[in-house]
Amino acid sequence: MKTVAVKIIDKIGIHARPASKIVQTAGKFESNISFKTNDKTANAKSVINLMALGAKFDTEVEIIAEGSDEEKAIESLLEVMKEEKLI
Repeated sequence: MKTVAVKIIDKIGIHARPASKIVQTAGKFESNISFKTNDKTANAKSVINLMALGAKFDTEVEIIAEGSDEEKAIESLLEVMKEEKLI
């Protein structure tokens, strides 16, 4: 299992467009991938789950990947989140 913590810097938080990019990226991997805040956990392969997470500006989010391609999954998700200016 690979875990990394990030802080959301987008003023709106994780909203529809970046959530769909995250889901597209996560869907390319076999690993189970989730995003976790203090009180909620969301499947990173579901837009509805990510939106329901409610990760707003300045929220710390833990990205958790578990599986054969977990390292690459985390790297790719971090890249997408940087491109979308979430982190």
